[in-house]
Amino acid sequence: MTTTTTPAVLVDAEAVAERPAASRARVVARRFLRNKGALAGAVVLVALFLLAFAGPYATHWSYEAIDYTALRQPPSARHWFGTNGIGQDVFAQTVRGLQKSLLIGLLVALFSTVLASLVGACAGYFGGWTDRLLMFAVDLLLVFPSFLIIAIVSPRLRSGGWLAFVGLLAVFGWMITARVVRSMTISLREREFVRAARYMGVGPFRVILRHVLPNVASFLIIDATIAVGGAVMSETALSYFGFGVQPPDVSLGTLIADGTPSAVTYPWMFFFAAGLLVLFVLAVNLVGDGLRDAIDPTAGGGRGRKGGRR
Repeated sequence: MTTTTTPAVLVDAEAVAERPAASRARVVARRFLRNKGALAGAVVLVALFLLAFAGPYATHWSYEAIDYTALRQPPSARHWFGTNGIGQDVFAQTVRGLQKSLLIGLLVALFSTVLASLVGACAGYFGGWTDRLLMFAVDLLLVFPSFLIIAIVSPRLRSGGWLAFVGLLAVFGWMITARVVRSMTISLREREFVRAARYMGVGPFRVILRHVLPNVASFLIIDATIAVGGAVMSETALSYFGFGVQPPDVSLGTLIADGTPSAVTYPWMFFFAAGLLVLFVLAVNLVGDGLRDAIDPTAGGGRGRKGGRR
C-alpha cells in the first residue's frame, strides 16, 4: 500500500515545490523591470554584446587589415572610428577587443563562480577536516598577491593562448565567494529539508546539488554578474601592462595601452575603447544592484522601504 502511494506523493510534492519557484521568478522579474537603472543597464549590456559579436559583420575591414592610404585618419565614412598609426581600422579593432574582453570576463566569472560554489558548499556541509583543508587553501590563495603572480606566470603560458589566461584569472577570483557560500551552507545544513534528505539516505553530493546550491543561487547570480565586470577590469589592467592578450590579437586593454600616448593628439585611438570599457562596467554594476534589490528587497536600504510603505 505504501509503495503504491509514495511515488504519487513525491510527484505532488515536487509539483508544489515548483509552483512557488516559478511565482518567485515572476516576482523577481517584475521587480527588476520596475528598476529603471537596472533596466537601462541591461539594455546597455545587450547593446554592447550585439556590438561585440555583430559589429565585425557590419564592416568590411578586418581588425588585422591595413589601409596604407589612411594613417591616423579621423573618423569618416570609410573608417567609422578612424585609423591607428599603421592604418588599421579602429572600429574593427574596437569591436574585436570588446568581444575578446567580454568572452574573457564571462568565462572567468563562470569558472570562478562554479569553483567557489562547490568548494564553499563542500566546506560548509562536511565540516571537520574537509572544512579546515579547503579553508586553508582559500586563506593561502588570499595571502598571495594575485596580480604579481599572474604577471609572472602569464608569459610562460602564452603558448596556451587566451584560454590559459582565463584559467589563470579564474584561479585567483573565487576565494571570497567561497567563504560566503561556506557560511550560508553552514546555516542551511541544519534546516529541516536538508536534514530530512539526509535521513532518507540521499548522498551528500546530491544534497549539495539539489538542496544547498539552489538556496544560495540568488547570491551566486548576483556575484557572477559583478564578477564579469571585475574580470574585464582585471583583464584590461593586465593586458595594458602586456601580461594579458598578446598581439596580433587585441582586447580593450591592449587598445587602451596602444592609444594612451596619442590620447590628446589622436583621441579616437584611445577614447572609443576606454569609453566602451567604462560603459560596460557601469552597466554591469547597475544590473548587479538591480538583481540584488529584486531578489532581496530589504537590501536596498531604508529609502526603498519607506517608498513602499507610502
